[in-house]
Amino acid sequence: MPKLVLIVDDDPAQRRILEETIKRLGYETKAAQGGEQALQIIENAEQGAIALVLLDLVMPGIDGMEVMQRIAPLPGSPPVIVQTAHGSIDAAIMAMRAGAVDFVVKPTSPERLEVSIKSALKIEALQGELTRIKKKVEGTLSFSDLVLRGEVMKRVIALGRRAAASNIPVLIEGESGVGKELIARAIQGESERRAAPFVVVNCGAIPEKLVESILFGHEKGAFTGAVDRRIGKFQEADGGTLFLDEIGELPLEAQVKLLRALQEGEIDPVGAKKPVKVNFRLISATNRDMIQLVKDGKFREDLYYRLNVFPIFVPPLRERLDDVPELALHFLARFAAEEGRRIDSIGKEALELLTSYEWPGNVRQLENAMFRAVVLCDTHQLTVNEFPQIAAHVDGYSAEVPDAPAPVAKRPVISGPVMLGAESTIPQTVEVGKGELGIPAVTDKGEIRSLESMEADMIRLALGRYRGHMTEVAKRLGIGRSTLYRKMREFGLEEHAS
Repeated sequence: MPKLVLIVDDDPAQRRILEETIKRLGYETKAAQGGEQALQIIENAEQGAIALVLLDLVMPGIDGMEVMQRIAPLPGSPPVIVQTAHGSIDAAIMAMRAGAVDFVVKPTSPERLEVSIKSALKIEALQGELTRIKKKVEGTLSFSDLVLRGEVMKRVIALGRRAAASNIPVLIEGESGVGKELIARAIQGESERRAAPFVVVNCGAIPEKLVESILFGHEKGAFTGAVDRRIGKFQEADGGTLFLDEIGELPLEAQVKLLRALQEGEIDPVGAKKPVKVNFRLISATNRDMIQLVKDGKFREDLYYRLNVFPIFVPPLRERLDDVPELALHFLARFAAEEGRRIDSIGKEALELLTSYEWPGNVRQLENAMFRAVVLCDTHQLTVNEFPQIAAHVDGYSAEVPDAPAPVAKRPVISGPVMLGAESTIPQTVEVGKGELGIPAVTDKGEIRSLESMEADMIRLALGRYRGHMTEVAKRLGIGRSTLYRKMREFGLEEHAS
């Protein structure tokens, strides 16, 4: 959805000219004939609906300076570009000091206006990202800070705000990568526990033998290797919120102690002589079918009903494609700043491509696709060519990918029987048959590679092939999730799964 620019000018001819110019630049417009009408529009608009205000300084009644003063305290107030005549540069400087991001001199050329609007929106996006990061660290992130503009997510926001007004246990359900943790953080940020500890535990990443120790803590000497007393995650979250991600992966033994913690408000650290009182708010999340886990005997029924008091389902990205343009621009601003690239927009055709794709990996996949596109882009605007993997899955689109350089090393690869000693022009990871991938068996110097390095390559390949879906990766590799996470830590592959 194009950004909405509010044009405020008392001259009807000037308003019409600006409207037509800004529409040709690819933005939507809304016009106000004076300061009073502009204030009504801004105050009644949903937060974030108006992306930018183009404001005339000299108007009868409420002038531009007063409009700026009135909207400045509003949460999420849009950035302002002021318009001024040739003889009013001093007034423009005053407006900049009052909070305007830029000024243009009448009559404004389309080129100057385009540069000013793009710069203002880019600055606003970066400031918004910095604000989100700061609030996330402080524990005050709210639903207003999240990039959720589609109609489908309004119910999620409404439920989240109701949950924030209470200490009721919340179970957030949804596919991997939809943003369940952000919803949990927003619930915390709008609750009475804002700014209190927000402790995140990935239940699927904890080795089974250490689950109780990590969650509930242990006393010194409680077991072999317990050389010091350790405070568990429940005590870390005392006074705040405990977020248990992938709750369906929690072992049955730990489920019993979790149920007691919820019922009695106290925990039993391993080796402790008496229970410890804790005051925490529990939010759980899962991408599994919890009812099926209960039927299969893998999850306690009584605990499930304790957790599922207030369920919130976060729909997959394919069911809220209205969010894709806003999310894409959000990621563009962030990655362009991180990578030091001067990329300020996404082409119309590229946006249409992104909103036509089903995004099986949800928001996480979109984030990674935008990161790759920013790295690939050589111009100021992202095009379809920066999204070759997406274009290949959407009818009617094709991306022109530049020829890859010839491989430096010639390595044999495993494809059925191991090839030894023969020269090969097959690169390190390459198609060697229909849908098959190869892993190199020999180093550049002709030495056999270690099993450990090949195992790391196999995990890396599976992570990419199944888009970081840990359950599927573990299943395909024939190992348990705990083993997968342990090996990823050993091989330093955790960053590749994010």
